[in-house]
Amino acid sequence: MALIGQADDALIATPPRDLTWAAAAVFAVLPLSLWMRGFSIDDALISVRYARHLADGVGYRFNVDGPVTDGVTPLPWPFLLAPLAHAAPLVVLGRAKVLGLLAWLAAAAGWGRAVGRAQARIGVKLVAFALLAACLPVAAHAVSGMETGVAMALATAACIVANPWTACGIAGLTAALRPEMIVWCVVFALGAGAPRRATPRVVLASFPFAVCACIRGVAFGRLAPLALLAKPSDLDHGLPYAGASALVSLAPVVLFAPMALLRARDRSTTLAMAGLAHFGAIVVAGGDWMPYARLAAPIIPSLLYAFVLAAPHMSRVFMALRAVVAAALAGYVLRVAAPAGRHVGANVASLVDRARPVLAGARTIAALDVGWPTAACEASIVDLAGLTDPEIAALPGGHTSKRVDAALLLGRNPDVLLLLAHRDSEGQPIYTRVVEARLAASELIQQKYEARAFLPYAEDGAGYVVLRKR
Repeated sequence: MALIGQADDALIATPPRDLTWAAAAVFAVLPLSLWMRGFSIDDALISVRYARHLADGVGYRFNVDGPVTDGVTPLPWPFLLAPLAHAAPLVVLGRAKVLGLLAWLAAAAGWGRAVGRAQARIGVKLVAFALLAACLPVAAHAVSGMETGVAMALATAACIVANPWTACGIAGLTAALRPEMIVWCVVFALGAGAPRRATPRVVLASFPFAVCACIRGVAFGRLAPLALLAKPSDLDHGLPYAGASALVSLAPVVLFAPMALLRARDRSTTLAMAGLAHFGAIVVAGGDWMPYARLAAPIIPSLLYAFVLAAPHMSRVFMALRAVVAAALAGYVLRVAAPAGRHVGANVASLVDRARPVLAGARTIAALDVGWPTAACEASIVDLAGLTDPEIAALPGGHTSKRVDAALLLGRNPDVLLLLAHRDSEGQPIYTRVVEARLAASELIQQKYEARAFLPYAEDGAGYVVLRKR
């Protein structure tokens, strides 16, 4: 296998208008990212809360008066955000979105330059550009306000760097932000140079992940992120998630040419094998509840680069067919899935504005979605999903079905319960998530709390029932 440090055909070509290719990549990916700039995820505000507390000198904790807890899976992310966190939560979230977008655009420029230098037909390069420009997971997660945009930038940079040691060092940083990417890092490092030096490369690529695990072990008493305990993995969710992610990511579709990759035996083979290993890790991790294939997004640009490198070994007819299928998938996803995601940020901002007077004076709030309430008030929050609470995370059940009973909840003494619901034709709330339905049906909760308000969230009638202590 021709390895990353070697002078393969993709890198020895005379650079043809490097700046033009780099600029073309930036201008290709920017429109969809700007169109999706309103997309965000509730968990992004969890990281913002940790970052704001770090910036204020409170420490690495979710609640000001609570313990230090491992509530952010990408352990370094709040520290990266802390210099930007001397502001209101939604302002900090906006800054995080800009940070992710800028990191991705810088990596996209390098990706475009590398694609421009590759020994492939201009049509193949244009297909790669078009698919990257139309890939919803890439665009949405570049501006989500989470760490995904930076992780995607690092993974992309690693795949285009010529020096194998630099490439492995950069690749390792992705696993510090996304722990499931350690499998990708190891496979990438194995193929990144001469086989006799594989072990030190793997050690280098694994080092940031190991450091984060050790810090967790010392600070929190467990090596794995708390989210792994709060969201138990299972193949029933992991397999469908990985399969759907492979389709909406587009890159695996055009790269699906095993014989061509075996014939290539170059960087494209390494990137394809690392990508396959990453999807296997996603299956084992049990997928993710967040939309737009978040766990797959970081490696999509590297797989499109592998497609360009391997294209000379592919059948033109089958490659064209795969490109047509990928383009059709891109169009379908953009038409069906993208519009709703564009309005998440506006919906959250409106929800926060409505919630502020309703939550005024609350000291402790219990909720399953704990991100947006942090933007509405400074109250302590009981996390019914356990993402920031080790005691609740250890309870049986999944992300939305933790066995939080009324007695446990009342022991935390919340002033307010926030329960997501849909209203039926008579205006009665319908709770679809297990833990919220259980608490709403509890006679003890009904005795202690009463509904005071309903906060609309989305156009489909969903919103949050506000239960105040009697």
